[in-house]
Amino acid sequence: MITKENYDKLPDYEKKLWHSHDFEVKSGMLFLPCPEGADPQEWGNAEKEAMKDIVGLYGKTWHFWQVDRGDELPIGYLTLTWSLTEYKQVDLDSALKGRNVRLMVDHHDKAQQREGIEKPEIIPLANYWWKEGR
Repeated sequence: MITKENYDKLPDYEKKLWHSHDFEVKSGMLFLPCPEGADPQEWGNAEKEAMKDIVGLYGKTWHFWQVDRGDELPIGYLTLTWSLTEYKQVDLDSALKGRNVRLMVDHHDKAQQREGIEKPEIIPLANYWWKEGR
């Protein structure tokens, strides 16, 4: 992840390969698992503070391993992946149902807790692969 200031330094062709984190943060999709033994209330407060920083960062994600396919070893080519940027791109409840149960987190609760986090200005070339008519 990089700051807006560093993102601004990238050439335009490269900016198209990066994504914003606004939706991941504000939807509750992105979270920091509470370490064992940590006070959940204190951790929740620390997580919210971290999300205030993350919401304005840009990311570029490479997947080296398709663990969701069941591969036991990193087989195949690495893949540049995108992040979701709007609710219309996925049924978030269905997509996160198993994760929420397995990791004991509720993205709805996270979203509600983050309502006060300010939405950053998203630079137009970010999230390019989701743009209609590109």
